[in-house]
Amino acid sequence: MANLSTKYMGLTLKNPLIVGACNLSMETDVVRKMEEAGASAIVFKSLFEEQINLESLQMEEELNEYAERHAEMISLFPGIRHAGPEEHLEKLAALKKALDIPVIGSLNCVNAETWVEYAVEMEKTGVDALELNFYANPASFETSSCDLEKEQLKIIKDVMAKVDIPVSVKMSPFYSNPLQLIRRLDEEGVAAFVLFNRMFQPDIDPGKQDHHFPFNLSQPNDYRLPLRFAGLLYKEVKGSICSNTGIFSGDDMARLILAGADCVQVVSAVYKHKVSHLARMLKELSAWMDDKGYAGLDDFRGKLSKANMKDPYAYQRAQYVDLLMKPFELLRKYPQV
Repeated sequence: MANLSTKYMGLTLKNPLIVGACNLSMETDVVRKMEEAGASAIVFKSLFEEQINLESLQMEEELNEYAERHAEMISLFPGIRHAGPEEHLEKLAALKKALDIPVIGSLNCVNAETWVEYAVEMEKTGVDALELNFYANPASFETSSCDLEKEQLKIIKDVMAKVDIPVSVKMSPFYSNPLQLIRRLDEEGVAAFVLFNRMFQPDIDPGKQDHHFPFNLSQPNDYRLPLRFAGLLYKEVKGSICSNTGIFSGDDMARLILAGADCVQVVSAVYKHKVSHLARMLKELSAWMDDKGYAGLDDFRGKLSKANMKDPYAYQRAQYVDLLMKPFELLRKYPQV
């Protein structure tokens, strides 16, 4: 039987299947089922600074809504403070104690000093590693890409100077050159790169003429962008490579590992097919390895990466080459076009 063990951020995992950050990780019973189904590690739901700030502001407004209506009511409301990140950290610590597999804390902040503050507090819970969510929505015409990257590089330096556990970066694909930023982060000692952060995209209901917020699950074949970058990064960085988005089967895992990934993260697969689907994915990967004669992941990891490919353009093409070079052949294949 195939050996599925792998290394990630210096941690030894029993297999390459990690459950990414999501609301499901807040339920200890559900996460225990994930562990039983074969998950090798759990990324706890992200601690969002923006959410904490918003909840704190809302609580302050509600407590003081009638505070100044007349003198007798000034002391009616007690001076209660919002709990801040404490509740989140307590749940994270409890989950770590409840599981035998590694638990990774996920952090999503706004202010530079808060990244460091929360990272230090998260380490105190006993988690095995941290995952920082780096992205920048292009909402300002004034901020340059260089300035954004410098700020994020400083954040990672400051965080790593204050914590002793491994730190990974879960990145957005929307950088001018993600490869260059990854290399610079790698030089700073980042332990792993999670590719990629699935960004929320707004939508509009034309009937109601209003914004609405659909559940942002990934779809099959969404793995192709992280596959491209896993193939480009293999043997080019010291940090681990973790592919994320659109991974639903054992074959999908095989694809990403062939490209060069050390492991994968899944979320949508669990939401769409339930926790038991994790066991099925691992069974499929193991069966595929047995069929191909692979005893372990290292036997085929990166086999189809840029570093090991005879075709130097496999990971560089950005256009539909077949359509451009063989238009009539494509039309014969798809006559309905």
